[in-house]
Amino acid sequence: MNCDAQGAIRAAILKTISHRCVEHGVPLTNRPILKHFATLALLILVCSTSQVQAQDTASISGFVKDAESGETLILANLRISGSLLGAATNTSGYYTITGLPAATYTILVSYIGYQSQEIQIDLSADEHSRLDIELSPLGFEVGEIVVTAEADSEEEQRQLGASRMQTATIRKLPTILEPDVFRSLQLLPGVKAASDYSSGLYIRGGSPDQTLILLDRTTVYNPSHFFGVFSTFNPDAIKDVRLFKGAYPASYGGRIGSVVDIYNKDGNRNSRHGTVSLGLLASRAMIEGPHKWGSWMLAVRRSTVEPILAVARNADVNGIPDTFYFIDANGKLNLDLSQNDRVSMSFYAGKDVVVVPIVEDVDAELRYGNETFSVNWTHLFSDRLFSNFTFTRSHYFSNPSFEFASTYSEQDNQVTDYSVKGDFEFIPDSRRSFKAGFWGGQFRFDLLNEFDSVDVFSLRTRSLYGNGFAESIYRPSAQWTITTGVRGSYFENGSFFRVEPRLSIERRLTDRLFAQFGTGRFHQFLTLVSNEAFSGLDVWLTSAAKVPPAHGDQFVTGLKYRSDSGFRLEWEGYYRTMQNLFTLDPFLPDVAGLDYHEMFIFGKGYAWGSEVFVEGRIGPFTGFAGYTYGKTRRRFPAINEDAYYAPKYDRTHDLNVTGSTQLTPTWQLTAVFNYATGQAYTEPSSQYRLTHSPFQVPDTNVLVSPFNGARLPAYHRLDVGATKIGRLFGAEYELQLQVVNVYNRSNIWFPFFEFEDDGSVTREDVPQIPIPIPNVAFTLKF
Repeated sequence: MNCDAQGAIRAAILKTISHRCVEHGVPLTNRPILKHFATLALLILVCSTSQVQAQDTASISGFVKDAESGETLILANLRISGSLLGAATNTSGYYTITGLPAATYTILVSYIGYQSQEIQIDLSADEHSRLDIELSPLGFEVGEIVVTAEADSEEEQRQLGASRMQTATIRKLPTILEPDVFRSLQLLPGVKAASDYSSGLYIRGGSPDQTLILLDRTTVYNPSHFFGVFSTFNPDAIKDVRLFKGAYPASYGGRIGSVVDIYNKDGNRNSRHGTVSLGLLASRAMIEGPHKWGSWMLAVRRSTVEPILAVARNADVNGIPDTFYFIDANGKLNLDLSQNDRVSMSFYAGKDVVVVPIVEDVDAELRYGNETFSVNWTHLFSDRLFSNFTFTRSHYFSNPSFEFASTYSEQDNQVTDYSVKGDFEFIPDSRRSFKAGFWGGQFRFDLLNEFDSVDVFSLRTRSLYGNGFAESIYRPSAQWTITTGVRGSYFENGSFFRVEPRLSIERRLTDRLFAQFGTGRFHQFLTLVSNEAFSGLDVWLTSAAKVPPAHGDQFVTGLKYRSDSGFRLEWEGYYRTMQNLFTLDPFLPDVAGLDYHEMFIFGKGYAWGSEVFVEGRIGPFTGFAGYTYGKTRRRFPAINEDAYYAPKYDRTHDLNVTGSTQLTPTWQLTAVFNYATGQAYTEPSSQYRLTHSPFQVPDTNVLVSPFNGARLPAYHRLDVGATKIGRLFGAEYELQLQVVNVYNRSNIWFPFFEFEDDGSVTREDVPQIPIPIPNVAFTLKF
């Protein structure tokens, strides 16, 4: 790459950033910072290209696709027969195998759920061969739950802390009410759920806001429907779900915990297809097809609880909402401009609406939702230099309001995030690969509280942010892989700049056994103020002057084994620290008149644990199991007498077992069992009254146990489901019959305490799922 080419690329990056900033009203006072990030993204590439221009080895590159739909396959595995050389496709389905001497090679290509291929190719010296590969899906059958913590890609399987859930698996698992992406991830070791009614992800001791959630490279700020019962992601529209539980690569940032990276389907490039799914409480539809320049996909989903609510209202059940529904839509349009250029436009829009009469003359209304939009340009500079440029917009809104006898109270919470990002991947030879990139934009936050048309409290934040990263993967021998990386992050509010080093080392002990270690520092400039039971009132707050960003260090080690038959056994141990955790001070009676930093308290925490994952086949049964032994602690001023305490979601033991068996050629039986230590809570022991003088009303004081010092009984539940696949009028259908909570376990959601006049305290436990719940769903594919 000559200096003119380097300058042209760098200028194009800066022009794109500046144009988007001006278009959306972002001030350019920090353009030098954006300039440095663009320079950092190219630095590692410039240094590398000079080392490979004189090489005369051959290379193979291209895309791996579904033969029927033309959909690119993420993390498909390619290997040169008789050697350890190979590659995995990236998130765009692209691969490169370099450093090959002139010879005839056999390439083994595999992807879970698809027929493997062997392709023979002759390469001459200095030849750069473009080889696009199509894999055919396995034949029409119910299929096993190849419930993978990771893909059938050796590169991905070996990545420390990485997990992957197949969308076909998500649809087959028995779940409460609706197939759900996040509830499926909760079955993996290290990932916990707050309750049966929450799809939030509590990963390795972190709260949900410590997990970065991306949809087509766009940040999603509230990934839930029905107060957390459903996640926002329609399983029919999703192509790939990837989870990094910890020590994640330098290409990601902005959270101190973990990453969930989700991609929508591109759409069928060969023919038009669709699905319609009817369920008891929600229904969905998806249609996809080709157009002259590429493909498109559109999916919609809506809750269908209105008939059930109408029956409850007619039965005079108190507290039934007048309105209660959610709706969402996903869409994607792809343009194949040339062999080396592809553009895609993706969107998501969803909202929840709830109107509840609380008592006479008192009504509550809540509207909240998300909107995301992204434009992505994939460009191949050469067979060894791959790039992605993306513009994103993400918007989260929450509008709770209350009416008390003609007096109106309202809160308006708006989060808007505009960003431009670019990623480069350069593979000079079989031993080295490099990644670099930038991510910059503006975060906007608005919070308004009004009571009787009077502005009670308002807060408006505008902050530029910028990130740049560089990452190197070096394989000095067939036994060692060393990944080093660094990420720089800037946040305008408070003028914070932070550097995050990352390191990962892998040692191949045998052909099937790998030892791994990873560590890194991570920063987070946002915090979430939320209710753990309901997610519709979430409020995001940012770092600022005297409110420094949270940061943490992570240390992860692991062993991974996989046999020739597909049996997998994995162990990972982790330790992580959390510093400068900031949240609203719960002891403030009123925030009016306070400076921004005076609203917060600052704390710290830590988490450690050990995870075991096993997957395989025993006779006619296939499935997986994950077990976690872990602890997490927090410490904040004036809480628990300044001592460490267990947060509500701390669970020492967590076990999930999933299995399936083929009953007949068209019937499959699936079961999921969960066991976990009971949640932590604070238990009041007694109350007393204290009179300061004969003329005062006595003060009532409550004696409590240590903060979150008590535990609910252990949680456990069994769900079963049967799936039948067949054909109806020439179309494929799928019938699902499920029962959740088969043996009627009454797990406790939370305890409710009443304080009696005699000073005693009585307790009533509120159950989660009090009875076995049946569910029926019917899906038609056309």
